[in-house]
Amino acid sequence: MKNKSTLFLVQAAAIAAVYVVLTLVFAPFSYGEVQVRISEALTILPFFTPAAVPGLFVGCIIANILGGGIPVDIIFGSIATLIGAVFTYKLRNSSKWLAPVPPIAANTVIVPFVLYYGYGVNLPIPLMMLTVGVGEIISCGVFGMILLTALSKYKNSIFGRQMAA
Repeated sequence: MKNKSTLFLVQAAAIAAVYVVLTLVFAPFSYGEVQVRISEALTILPFFTPAAVPGLFVGCIIANILGGGIPVDIIFGSIATLIGAVFTYKLRNSSKWLAPVPPIAANTVIVPFVLYYGYGVNLPIPLMMLTVGVGEIISCGVFGMILLTALSKYKNSIFGRQMAA
């Protein structure tokens, strides 16, 4: 039992760290009303392991803090990633093509309100939903699915046999 909890903790921490690093390395594209957060490609990882859910949430919190986010962004932006991760995990036994849908939907709906009310971005919310949505489609739908396909070949050795496929 201890081995499984250690594996869970290590996976969650590693995912959080990679999320933070990718967000900060690609910072010019990671923040703002037009963003392609490359680290959001990792939101397909709950398809493989439940450890990705807290890992992505904690990684997003840290990335938003280090990126200079305001409290409303740190909280609600991270909750958007958490919602996406939870529902990706719930869809893990469905078609792999559904894996990026929850994070795309959650961020497309929540982040524009954070930008508008938190940062005072003076653009119509529907326009920001479009721009954030397109960025999420690129990061989760394109890069995430490339990552999912690549990891599918090694899922048992990377994530352990007890994890969902």
